[in-house]
Amino acid sequence: MEGFSPASLRILDANLNRLREGLRVLEDIRRYGFDDQALAAKLKDLRHQARLPNVLDLLKARDIQNDVLKATTHSESSRTSLDAITLANIKRAQESTRVLEEILKLENPVEAERFKQIRYALYDIEKALF
Repeated sequence: MEGFSPASLRILDANLNRLREGLRVLEDIRRYGFDDQALAAKLKDLRHQARLPNVLDLLKARDIQNDVLKATTHSESSRTSLDAITLANIKRAQESTRVLEEILKLENPVEAERFKQIRYALYDIEKALF
């Protein structure tokens, strides 16, 4: 991804992964936990939209060994219900889209706008979920 610094690429990589993982958790809960075809399909569509070109550039920037906050926090290691998992993952996905949008503004405003639209779609989905 031409023009981005290694630090920006690392941020994009982490947040793209976080976004797609959160969407997958939500999709599977709606699909298997609630047999909710419509919402599961929306989440799947958003997950497929959550892509960036030149994924190899992102992979090269990945540095898990030196991630200063990779340890699991207490709040991340305990969940009490599917609703708690749903809430944690919709918030994770929203936050990730915001980071992607902001970092992409540095070099690619078109992609930034796309992630902004994904974020707004997630706000609507959150309302539907709760």
